[in-house]
Amino acid sequence: MSRDKASTMDADLQKVFGRPLPELYESAMGPDASAALTRALELRSFLALTEEQVARVRDRVHADMDPDRDMGDLSADKLRFDSQWLHAALDARNGYYAALGELLRTHACARTAGPARAPDAAQGYRNPASVCRPGTPACRGGPGPPTVRAAPCPTSRPRR
Repeated sequence: MSRDKASTMDADLQKVFGRPLPELYESAMGPDASAALTRALELRSFLALTEEQVARVRDRVHADMDPDRDMGDLSADKLRFDSQWLHAALDARNGYYAALGELLRTHACARTAGPARAPDAAQGYRNPASVCRPGTPACRGGPGPPTVRAAPCPTSRPRR
């Protein structure tokens, strides 16, 4: 099962949600499970499975290319297939990694933003529903709506 396999995002997931993975999986099974946690664990499971497949193909190619191996055992068709499989698995892995990373950034941003507070009247801005909503340009450090000055999200990375 993929919950028992490690993934490269496990430490980030535990940091954002504040608990070890087994506890996160336990709480995701409950009736009060947040949608963000459920989605994060689903993506993490796909990521772990995909990373395991990438490692298997990588190890198989390394074994096939071992310098001590007989050159007569090499198969261009087998290596071509492994190359295509590795390319597809890496594409999938990169997609899951990016999706989980974005989910964790927006979740961390929403948690650190706290409740919206009314700005000073001297600032002349309307009270936004939330200063840093996940999925909005304001949460990613963008300008937000023209009448709202959003505080930069502490977890957002500057775009280059």
